[in-house]
Amino acid sequence: MNAETPLKGLIATGGKGSRLRPFTYTGAKQLVPIANKPVLFYGVEQLVAAGVTEIGVVVGDTGAQVREALGDGSAFGARFTFLKQEAPLGIAHTLVVARDFLGEAPFVMFLGDNFLRGGIEPLTRRFIEEGPAAQVQLARVPRPQDFGVAVLTPEGRLARVVEKPADPPSDLILTGIYMFRPVVHEVVAALRPSARGELEITEAIQGLIDRGERVDACPVEDHWIDTGRMGDLLAANRLVLEVLAPAVRGDVLGESRLDGRVVVEEGARVVDSVIEGPAIIGRGTTLERAYIGPFTSVYHSCVVRDAELANSVVLEGTRIEGVPGRIEGSLIGRNVTLLGAVQRPRAYRLTLGDHSEAHLP
Repeated sequence: MNAETPLKGLIATGGKGSRLRPFTYTGAKQLVPIANKPVLFYGVEQLVAAGVTEIGVVVGDTGAQVREALGDGSAFGARFTFLKQEAPLGIAHTLVVARDFLGEAPFVMFLGDNFLRGGIEPLTRRFIEEGPAAQVQLARVPRPQDFGVAVLTPEGRLARVVEKPADPPSDLILTGIYMFRPVVHEVVAALRPSARGELEITEAIQGLIDRGERVDACPVEDHWIDTGRMGDLLAANRLVLEVLAPAVRGDVLGESRLDGRVVVEEGARVVDSVIEGPAIIGRGTTLERAYIGPFTSVYHSCVVRDAELANSVVLEGTRIEGVPGRIEGSLIGRNVTLLGAVQRPRAYRLTLGDHSEAHLP
């Protein structure tokens, strides 16, 4: 990379996360864990792995939680500058908030709830070597009408962008990973709020195209997921667990059995329980007479006793005891108490918000 103009990073965490309610009433959507690591951390680690260590973090109402989770950046080998966005006024508005921080540097922008397996190092290298005004990362999705849709030239450059069209011209959509040179600030400065009152990043990209600037488009080489919905989080959890390196740092006691890719973090206790990987059990969590099925993540300081889970994500501080049947395909929030009574063969599909309590018959 050019040492005279090193890339900076920009991570947007100011959105309200309405699609993940009730979880996001009390917590930042970017801190929901995937395989026991907040989704936000994956983006930070990928920036650092690509040599981007000067990172601006745009924060909103959940800024205190994000600051506490990230720290000053030293734990990641980075340096963070936190930038306050007073209201969620659009993705392009984060560039207004970050204008002084970014200066005249080219930069990589990450939406904090985006998950990309495989990293961005090849993408950043191409951006530096090819030198376009912007580079967008594209993915094919079954419902492109929910995103900004890309139309390409025969050479593979971006010809135009259509925001959430009813009749999509392609199935290629813009992911939440962008790379820009400073010329984008001139375009953003001329933007006006859209019908929903926001400065749209798609309009900024289209503005670059209309000015005759080169905007490259790169398909992501690995799996990309916008983790804004419960099903997306579970899918991302599966992707990480599929390549999990097994490790047992906690205690496995009694008649317990661990099969496949299983991580038992330090301070966890597995007593008379069965874990079929891929799965991860967080630090300080206790399993007793429990069954943990494939593609399940149980976060820190939980208790699972006389219960069965599979293909689920359980957040910290949650207690699940004596639940009849198997809990499958579920996302269970922080500090939830889930208690069962009469044993009956049934499965439950649950979306429980933070600090919930439910008693199942």
